Amino acid sequence: MANPLAGLPPRLLRTQEAARFLGISIRTLEKHRTYGTGPTYRKIGGRVLYTIRDLEAWSDIGTRKSTRDPNAGTVFPARPLTPQERGEC
Repeated sequence: MANPLAGLPPRLLRTQEAARFLGISIRTLEKHRTYGTGPTYRKIGGRVLYTIRDLEAWSDIGTRKSTRDPNAGTVFPARPLTPQERGEC
């Protein structure tokens, strides 16, 4: 029997669920959203929603093999970025 949920998009998580998934506080996730340093989100009917895929993609940016990994990305803290961090200089 075919799975009736096959082909549907992943479940959308609200801020509280997304923060728990990432292991960070709700307030930190809200700050990331405000400063544009966090995961991609959707705004539907006044609600902020995240897909698991987007949360994983954002957290994967910080994946590294060692402290000296030259290919590691940076997950910035929840604060306004400096021009250097934004790549403007």
